Amino acid sequence: MNVAEQSHGMAAEISDRVREIAEARGLPESEVFERALERGLEDLWEDLVLAQYLDDELDREEAIEGVGRTKVERAERERDLIEEDVDWGLNA
Repeated sequence: MNVAEQSHGMAAEISDRVREIAEARGLPESEVFERALERGLEDLWEDLVLAQYLDDELDREEAIEGVGRTKVERAERERDLIEEDVDWGLNA
């Protein structure tokens, strides 16, 4: 399967999903697209802020302002667990 065929298949799948969500929720397809874009942008924003924080490009308070304390603390716990796993692996 070439890139054009993959792209067409993905577009058809997205279109089918949008149509199904719109019908199930009683929404116009345009609103489903708008909501999907908002959710996707929110996820991308959170990823960016947390990556910048973990790379020491943002301080903790700026990260909290950007995505909230809960998400920053979760990212810190995940980072700490990964570091513990790496330390264990290196010292095993």
